[in-house]
Amino acid sequence: MPGRVRIGTSGWVYPPWRGVFYPPKLAHRRELEYLSGQVDSVEINGSFYALQRPSSYEAWRDQTPEGFVFAVKGGRFITHMKRLRDVDGPLANFFASGVLALRAKLGPVLWQLPPTLAFDAALLADFFAMLPRTTAAAAALATRHDERLAGRAWTVADTDRPLRHALEVRHPSFTDPAFLDLLRDHDIAVVIADAAASWPYLEHVTTGFAYVRLHGSTELYASGYPDEALDEWAARIRGWAADGVDTYAYFDNDAKVAAPRDAMALAARLAVGRVN
Repeated sequence: MPGRVRIGTSGWVYPPWRGVFYPPKLAHRRELEYLSGQVDSVEINGSFYALQRPSSYEAWRDQTPEGFVFAVKGGRFITHMKRLRDVDGPLANFFASGVLALRAKLGPVLWQLPPTLAFDAALLADFFAMLPRTTAAAAALATRHDERLAGRAWTVADTDRPLRHALEVRHPSFTDPAFLDLLRDHDIAVVIADAAASWPYLEHVTTGFAYVRLHGSTELYASGYPDEALDEWAARIRGWAADGVDTYAYFDNDAKVAAPRDAMALAARLAVGRVN
């Protein structure tokens, strides 16, 4: 069976998009609704900066059409501040913050490591072992949240579904082949990050899905992707899909409003998107 392809953007709340991608006078609260009519997935990146609330996840779920999927970015408190050490409590808080309120619209969880964190096989193996691999396991983990989420925790799963994880790395030491072997052993996807040569480019499929982040073809977070580059990405994704690999691809080149335009152009090449 061919793999499923989803194309979207990293986030949706960007003032420069207003009046350019978003129609003039569109209410800010309707921006996600508008974007979800053009693409069939989006990365939630506010969850990277702070724990969100269940009410926010519920609202995002309800503002998007049936079949839409969210990737959720794991908190930087876990990856950048704790640097993956002693994160049992922070992981419980993250999954209790409302992630499971997305229900059937919950897609993969993205973990982004800081550029100062080098490859450490033992550290990563310990972290991977803590990650819940089903929504039921995530709900069980969420019940161990601390007092900061008292009265605002979501600790139930509507049904038990597989839960996927992807890891984006930025230190050059991750080019070690042992890193890819570790990901395969733990069923974690390596993020294929196109970042204008700013970080390691690892075009490998290490589990049953590929996770692509397109940060800019020549200028980080800013430059768009020309037709030739989009054609090349479409060809890669078609190849993965033919091998039965699902793909999630998100454009993070938002600074000049390139992300939604490029996402729609890539989705059109692959005949995906527009779920409503």
